[in-house]
Amino acid sequence: MRVAVHFNPEKNNAPECAGKVCEILLGDGAEVSVSPVYKERFSKYSGIEFAELTDSVFDSDFVIAIGGDGTMLRCAKKLIGCNAKMIGVNTGRLGFMASLEADCLEKLLDLKSGNFEITERMMLHGIVYDEDKKYEFDALNDINISGMYSKICDFGVYSGSYQLGSYRADGIIFSTPTGSTAYALSAGGPVIEPDLECIEMNLVCPHSLFSRAMLFSPERTLTVACKSSSEESPLYMSFDGESPIKISSKNKIEISKSRYKIPFVDFYSKNAFHESLSKKLMQSIK
Repeated sequence: MRVAVHFNPEKNNAPECAGKVCEILLGDGAEVSVSPVYKERFSKYSGIEFAELTDSVFDSDFVIAIGGDGTMLRCAKKLIGCNAKMIGVNTGRLGFMASLEADCLEKLLDLKSGNFEITERMMLHGIVYDEDKKYEFDALNDINISGMYSKICDFGVYSGSYQLGSYRADGIIFSTPTGSTAYALSAGGPVIEPDLECIEMNLVCPHSLFSRAMLFSPERTLTVACKSSSEESPLYMSFDGESPIKISSKNKIEISKSRYKIPFVDFYSKNAFHESLSKKLMQSIK
């Protein structure tokens, strides 16, 4: 069993937690790799290998990301096209994507026995057409289009040639079920079980009395037309919160289900997501 360990050194206790993870896995006979950036810190663990995650992910059975949701999100996208399975260990605040909390690391011993389940999580695929070029991206959480400085924008959303709606808002969010507990939740969207498949659309601060979230079939391809973009008030498109790209009314934008999925390890019951959701959301409002 080969395991790649990745952690966010800026998160509280993440380096210490990574050390404990390595101890547990090495003691169980696993082959463990960590980034060579941390060679000095982890050289005390006998048998550990040092390799960049972008390389080790291809021959690993599991990838363990230690930190918050952002760490897990960035790490999970490196699994695209690989056979490795994702395990998140939360040392951040909420950790909706986490398989384990930092005080439950002994559950990692279940990896060898196969005492766990796999949840396949869908991704979104976005294409930006710019004259004779196109830019393609995959997102595990969401695709967001918005202006700067809270400037209101006009959006048209189409399915084929049929216009589904015309909207005025600060922005528009397309999210996966995994992303339904992220930006989409703050925009008033519903919570969706992560193993369902659908495309969720939410408006950010809509200029309307009757705006609601919409759910689309995962087989539907949506096209977005940005009607109010200009050089004076440009729009920006972001995938999973990464650096945005500038778009204009000349760009055609398509959003659909990605052909890739990310397999997440689940150590607990079928109700683990709901238990985690209730516990963490209640904590966040205390």
